[in-house]
Amino acid sequence: MITYRTYQSGDETSIVSLWNTCLETDPINLKRFRRLILLDANFDPEGLQVALDGEQLVGALYGLCRKLPMYETDLEEENGWITFFFVSPDYWRQGIATTLLEKAVQFFKKQNRKTIFFSSYAPNYIVPGIDKEHYPEAALFLENQGFTTVYPCVAMDRNLVDFKMSDEVKRLLREREKEGYVFRKAKDGDLYKVIQFANEVFNPDWGRAIREGIPQGLPLERIWVIYNHDRLVGFCLHGGYEGVPDRFGPFGVDPDEQGKKLGKILLNLCLYSMKAEGLHGAWFLWTGETSPAGHLYKKTGFEVTRKFYVVKKLL
Repeated sequence: MITYRTYQSGDETSIVSLWNTCLETDPINLKRFRRLILLDANFDPEGLQVALDGEQLVGALYGLCRKLPMYETDLEEENGWITFFFVSPDYWRQGIATTLLEKAVQFFKKQNRKTIFFSSYAPNYIVPGIDKEHYPEAALFLENQGFTTVYPCVAMDRNLVDFKMSDEVKRLLREREKEGYVFRKAKDGDLYKVIQFANEVFNPDWGRAIREGIPQGLPLERIWVIYNHDRLVGFCLHGGYEGVPDRFGPFGVDPDEQGKKLGKILLNLCLYSMKAEGLHGAWFLWTGETSPAGHLYKKTGFEVTRKFYVVKKLL
């Protein structure tokens, strides 16, 4: 007989073990589970649903709501997120996933949520959405449960073994520098400006990646900035998420500065410094394939390695 309850201390070992059986494309270890789930400021054990056959854990689904605002006072009080779910293949088609989701919906309704997303949660998402290629059964389950696509996104990788700065990029860099633009590594005096710029022009998660990454060991040498005279107009970095040095991003240039190929220059400078650091690759999890950034990445040699779909369910 299958029984259900919420997370209890000690479940994490069984959850990680079954996770790695079910989600082979996205394995995790106890250290990452602790950091991304248990130590997340928004973690609530009532949102982590588990299914058991006797004492054996056979399924899990994690839902959460924001307790700590990402920026200023915004708690996104209408939204909830599911960041992972799985059921042991030996227990498929017994309604376990459906029951886990129903219990999560009850959790969300208690907190007056109107929309559930899989799985575009910041800061500690595992994947940005459902990967239909690697988890077709899970994608069909979400569809059958009333989740609809919000937008697709892609992960990309770039091998750096053959990377070098092209003559065109070097020429563009010289031209922009003559116009008063400065491209350089960040210093302590840049940090407030960069974090505010990331928060207000782009995404508060980007500012958080810098603010939290540096105390956790992110070197300033991995952060690039662009100034137009005294005004900060762009930045990019690598190693900001989970301390993984070859994970590129975040990366943004002021929309008012479009058309000057500042992003192209900045991206190439950062990739070159990554190669100089001894890294053999650069990758990231999330961009729009047909967005301006997506086109820039492709032109710089990045290739799509996975495709995800952010989906939502209205309660």
